[in-house]
Amino acid sequence: MDLKVAFVVVCLFALAITSTEAVIPKCCMKTAEHVNKHWLMKVEKWYVQQSSGACDISALILFVKGRLKPICAPLKVKTLLKSLQKRRKRHNVKAAF
Repeated sequence: MDLKVAFVVVCLFALAITSTEAVIPKCCMKTAEHVNKHWLMKVEKWYVQQSSGACDISALILFVKGRLKPICAPLKVKTLLKSLQKRRKRHNVKAAF
């Protein structure tokens, strides 16, 4: 009887571990020294990695169309990225008319 209880407890514990969102975060360890402007034009989505959380450094995580791995960029690239995205959005709106 004790063996069955132990087996059920182990199975429930394994299920709890695999089903929770307690995943090891993927953090940038360093940022790229140079970010190609061509990459910035092809950014599909991005987010900011904060150093105050589980990660050691603050970085801008860029997901570029055509690249499998994201690019870790310094935070100073964020202003350039936003201005490029605004310009691209304005250009696409004008082209629609």
